[in-house]
Amino acid sequence: DLQICQHRAPTCCTKKMEESYQAAVRRERTQSIQALNFELKYMIVGHITAFQEAFESLLRFAENRTSSLFETAYRPMAKEAAEPVKELFTDISLYILGAETTVESAVLRFFDSLFPLVYSRLINPGITDLSEDYTECLRLTRQDINPFGHYSKNMVTELSKSLWASRMLSQALSLGIEVINTTEHAALTKECSRALVKMQYCPHCQGLTLIRPCVGYCLNVMRGCLASVSELDAQWREYISTLEYLTNEMAASHDLEIALSGMWNSINEAILHAQLNGPQLSATVDKVCGQPRQQEGNLSSANTVPVKEVTEAQTFVMAHASLNNKRREFISYMKRSRTFYASIAERLCDGDLVMRDSSTCWNGEDVV
Repeated sequence: DLQICQHRAPTCCTKKMEESYQAAVRRERTQSIQALNFELKYMIVGHITAFQEAFESLLRFAENRTSSLFETAYRPMAKEAAEPVKELFTDISLYILGAETTVESAVLRFFDSLFPLVYSRLINPGITDLSEDYTECLRLTRQDINPFGHYSKNMVTELSKSLWASRMLSQALSLGIEVINTTEHAALTKECSRALVKMQYCPHCQGLTLIRPCVGYCLNVMRGCLASVSELDAQWREYISTLEYLTNEMAASHDLEIALSGMWNSINEAILHAQLNGPQLSATVDKVCGQPRQQEGNLSSANTVPVKEVTEAQTFVMAHASLNNKRREFISYMKRSRTFYASIAERLCDGDLVMRDSSTCWNGEDVV
């Protein structure tokens, strides 16, 4: 009553053993593919973590530098500016991780929050009444009167260009893991599991437990079993090319590190621009939002001090070097995996599974 290991000679197998063999080859094939995938998956997961750590290090550096700008140059508003600064860098981090947000909305929201502070602490430091309504009016007015000139839009442009590749790379790496996980659990067809039993276990039914499949026979069976997986070859090659393009984009003219490290300067220039145009801004705001209550004797805004260069260059240089090294190492490895899905049958037939350098092997019917 054997269905797979039928042979003229006497056999020591039963139908129940054949069923056990089919369960065994399914389990073994999943484990073999998992073992092949492990190194590739480990490399991608490791680099997702490494890239994220490098991104976070650069973001922390840029955030600290921006906070220092307020603490040194714009002390009257430093405490109140802390929250908008924190929100800006949180939004940028979420954007890189693939959240449904944009760089433009993050930057413009920051400048919306910043304008009431600049207006009431630097342009008109005598204002005492910063009610919720008045603050909201200032926020909304920012969009119409553009107090920060072209600096806010320039910041959006620079960051959008440099962060786009980082965001795409982050999403692409996650997609790679998804593809690999899917191939690990690709179901074997009934025909495939029968062919694998015939190749690996039918010799056992004749007591030939040490004989192994012939190389050519193994390749034919594996290629048939993994036809759907090897069809990924063209897309996988394209995927590797895309990763290469994205890593090159990150290192190209719109460098992430340069854009992030220059944020404090863009914010500083924007605030200076607003201060220089203080009288015109005040006239427009008074018409739109009304005149707020002033303290007796206008407070001078002369208590601003020059910006001190932040002494965190060492941290930045290390994060920059780390990110560049990770890029090069990662893309070099991924290029070597270009033929991963094209050669999966060959890799599964390598090693202990087949008989090499021997005069006898199993061809599916007999020992040859």
